[in-house]
Amino acid sequence: MDHKLLIIEDDESLNQMLQFHFEDAGNQVEGVTSCREGLSFLSKSAFDLILLDQQLPDGTGLELLKQIRTEEPGQAVVMMTGQHDLELAIQAIKNGAADFVHKPIKTDQLQIVVDRVLENRRLSREVKALQPDPDRVDQKGLIGRSDAMLTVSKEIALCAPSNTTVLIGGESGTGKEVVARLIHTHSGRTGPFVAVNCAAIVDTLLESELFGHEKGAFTGAVARKLGKFELSQDGTLFLDEIGELAQPLQAKLLRALQEQVFERVGGTQLISTNARIIAASHRDLFEQAAAGHFREDLAYRLKVVSIKLPPLRERRDDIPLLAQALMERIALKIHKPVLQITDQALTQLQSYDWPGNVRELENLLTQALVQARGNVLTPDLLPLRGHSPAVAATAAPPQEDRVLRTLDQVEAEHIQQVLDHTRGHKGKSCEILGISRPALDRKIKKYTLILPQAQ
Repeated sequence: MDHKLLIIEDDESLNQMLQFHFEDAGNQVEGVTSCREGLSFLSKSAFDLILLDQQLPDGTGLELLKQIRTEEPGQAVVMMTGQHDLELAIQAIKNGAADFVHKPIKTDQLQIVVDRVLENRRLSREVKALQPDPDRVDQKGLIGRSDAMLTVSKEIALCAPSNTTVLIGGESGTGKEVVARLIHTHSGRTGPFVAVNCAAIVDTLLESELFGHEKGAFTGAVARKLGKFELSQDGTLFLDEIGELAQPLQAKLLRALQEQVFERVGGTQLISTNARIIAASHRDLFEQAAAGHFREDLAYRLKVVSIKLPPLRERRDDIPLLAQALMERIALKIHKPVLQITDQALTQLQSYDWPGNVRELENLLTQALVQARGNVLTPDLLPLRGHSPAVAATAAPPQEDRVLRTLDQVEAEHIQQVLDHTRGHKGKSCEILGISRPALDRKIKKYTLILPQAQ
């Protein structure tokens, strides 16, 4: 299909050369040499693409770009400049340029850029139907309409007004803290929501973090410190990865739950607490108790109400809505336009098994938005390393033929998958797994895992 192009370039010989090149390719082309002439043409006609020079006799390309994008937010613009200035390139992309090319112009390279921008523009029109219906997005914070997520919504609504403890289960990255915050938001409690990741703090510091300490309680305790139990008075204390809590702390936590009193480290005064406790773990606490790693009485005390979050691979129909909502949030944070998702990219997202669940999806979309030149999410922006498409349920072996593995075997395999996915990058692996670097190191050593060479 022919396209309509506008070239704004004050070098008349270059302007003419570009006109000839794109006309020979079957396009309609107009050429002007100033900002004023460019605006005049734009006021009279619509263009598929503008090639815009940075240095013009009556202004700069950046200034004109801002004006064009203000008046026509969807207009595709490719900037051209003789300056090899990184800041200028960054500013152009920030201001909405689809791409940026340096002079001297090589027509074959420019053609590749123009073809890509025009293809993104075409795809953008085709995927508008993929925009989510606002009525299908749970405005309370849960995204998706799968049966599993509707069940979670009902459980939140039922338990939020009470003061009972809640145990949230599910794999790492499924959104356990999101659910905890929703319960707090709809609880009517006037105090704050305070979160502690029990796996991210070393055991020697976690007791002080939870219960506080008195001045002089240990080396470095130069002043009294209030713990999270005190800071969450009249509110909610969220204990994430509660299964990683050391045995001595489990006993102290059980007492705080049963008697609603505790002592600071190094103190003797009993302090009352009315904080509501919500705990979360990717482990089964009762299996942990059977193995001698967790107190069974504490597990029962925490599991007055239980909510289980499904892994993302079990609610693939929610991925389109979830991806769009995550992109809107990410785009706002990093000041980039929201990408529209092609059918091919959506198929790729829905066929991946997501070992890191929603957290991994969010990380991947953040990377895609940062690297995207246009406003369309295409498969090349989704580097799903070790991509393993979903296996149809009908292909699954009968339950009686499956080999049931221990929790340690499952955990070891999952951590190895994440390490392989990140190519041995411990920081990214910790982010996906939701654990601290020391915790990851311990598990690598415990399971004798292979650390791929980071690239």
